[in-house]
Amino acid sequence: MPLPLPLNYLIFDHSEDTEGIGTFEAMASVTADHLAAVHAEVASVLAWAFATFTDAHGPLDQGFDWDHDLLVQQESTTLHTVTLLLSGGTAFCRAFAERFPAD
Repeated sequence: MPLPLPLNYLIFDHSEDTEGIGTFEAMASVTADHLAAVHAEVASVLAWAFATFTDAHGPLDQGFDWDHDLLVQQESTTLHTVTLLLSGGTAFCRAFAERFPAD
């Protein structure tokens, strides 16, 4: 499996709830000329997650290992904000943190 792209726009913050569910959230606000690069990073992260945790994507409360939300907003004629949220159990969070370490 090819390695995901290096992340230049998405910087993930990690949090964990009292039930052991971890969440990684990244937000990038960019002008239109950088939007394609942000979308490429999102696609790379999601491709890694789908390939690494095959058939494990879906609502966590239904027993799946990981889930995600993606929100893209046009803030103005020139500014776009992309938010990617991934949540998962211990195994997913450990693998995600190893593949996409915080600086």
